[in-house]
Amino acid sequence: MQAELEAIIGRFEADTGTIHLIEDGVLILKAHVGVPPPVVEIVARVPIGKGMAGMAAERNEVVTSCNLQVDEIGRVPAGARQTGVNGAVVVPIRDDAGTAVGALGIGVHHEHEYSADEVATLLDEAGRLAFRVA
Repeated sequence: MQAELEAIIGRFEADTGTIHLIEDGVLILKAHVGVPPPVVEIVARVPIGKGMAGMAAERNEVVTSCNLQVDEIGRVPAGARQTGVNGAVVVPIRDDAGTAVGALGIGVHHEHEYSADEVATLLDEAGRLAFRVA
């Protein structure tokens, strides 16, 4: 999955990215790009419902932040700020039945609100990942 994530990062000109898959009720980090080692340790196992990836998986919907560094509504754990990412989006990875089986997230080091087209493209990428997981 590392190669797929690197390709996605390149297509979006993103600075960071993660792929998590649900195993035994927890999101397990399967690939990452641009994530500092201390943060990798933090996001290696993410409870469903925690952080942006956990919320995307729990709700089975897209979660965005135009600036992680100033998030004030509690979606972004303090550890996420260590990434230096501002604009971030996480989409669910869904199986054929539409159930969330993981989360795909990307981020950039500047404020950025992801457009509907960008989100749709990232959801398409997540669909290709789901096909590989199945």
